[in-house]
Amino acid sequence: MSESRRHGEPERQDDGDPALARYARQVRFAPFGEEGQRKLLTSRVLVCGVGALGSVIANTLARAGVGKLRLVDRDFVELNNLQRQVLFDERDVAANMPKAVAAAEKLRVINSEIEIEPIVADVGPDNIVKLCEGVDLILDGTDNFETRFLINDAAVKLGIPWVYGGCIGAEGQTLTILPRETPCLRCVMAEPPPPGTSPTCDTAGILSPIINVVASIEAQEGMKILAGKREAVQRHLLIFDLWENAVRQVKLDGLRDAADCQTCKHGDYPWLSGERAGRTAVLCGRNAVQISAPAGQKVSLDALAEKLAVVGKVSRNPFLLRAAIGDYLLTVFPDGRAIIGGTDEEAVARSIYAKYIGM
Repeated sequence: MSESRRHGEPERQDDGDPALARYARQVRFAPFGEEGQRKLLTSRVLVCGVGALGSVIANTLARAGVGKLRLVDRDFVELNNLQRQVLFDERDVAANMPKAVAAAEKLRVINSEIEIEPIVADVGPDNIVKLCEGVDLILDGTDNFETRFLINDAAVKLGIPWVYGGCIGAEGQTLTILPRETPCLRCVMAEPPPPGTSPTCDTAGILSPIINVVASIEAQEGMKILAGKREAVQRHLLIFDLWENAVRQVKLDGLRDAADCQTCKHGDYPWLSGERAGRTAVLCGRNAVQISAPAGQKVSLDALAEKLAVVGKVSRNPFLLRAAIGDYLLTVFPDGRAIIGGTDEEAVARSIYAKYIGM
């Protein structure tokens, strides 16, 4: 035994290139290796949404050594975020920090050798292509299907791989999408669920372990793609239920050919063109924002009333529903249109819509 080992000091090991030293344990995983790490160091990733999923994803990839992370989020840190959003603390809540900025500050302390670009913005048809400029991968940290279908449109059109992820309660799912190679989100789900029909974490709750599971798989799938290990990419839809301790794989073999997908096969990008995007308008003098759902959407006011009753005071008639939740008054109509009272900021109103009505 060496002198240093007798005195309880760790045995030194030669980690080769100093630039790779901090990633030594990652490099020693043979399927990934030094080649994979070097590719990771020159990669650029767009993380859309830096809340629950996005904060875990960004944290994992910053520590792994992704060369550049572009973090985009429209929201500010709130106290109830701290239960599951790993990059934030009480100081961020007190300072009303934008999530993208707060996340970037934490990640720069974790890894000062990579580039972090925080962008406080609402991802939409007007900016998604610019946000995708120069990136090798898009990872989903969003909280609504409208943005996910927008990401899918942009990713397929631009040929950029992306990984979808979603969680609610103790359940979650994830799907890796390689444009023109695997089924896209629209192959699997031709239309997003109508507003008000899907539970959200603000109405159904969420347990933090499912966030960590789904986000970790998203990050790992991303690392495989960035490292050039596409043969290792998961080709199935993965579904987890941590309360029931169940894991399912939904095989998608042949779906891309069978689905006759309007996006993959016919080059139809309605969310990217703005055709399917919800519209917002500030209502003059009312401290309110109107949000119009995509054409053809319908909302069950009865179902929505039942969902929102657990978080606010709800009243309704045959023509509309009203819900007082915290500082906001939501007025929702059967066609999915909503007036969000209590703010004149469109991004805030869209966030409230996604949280409580969902789309």
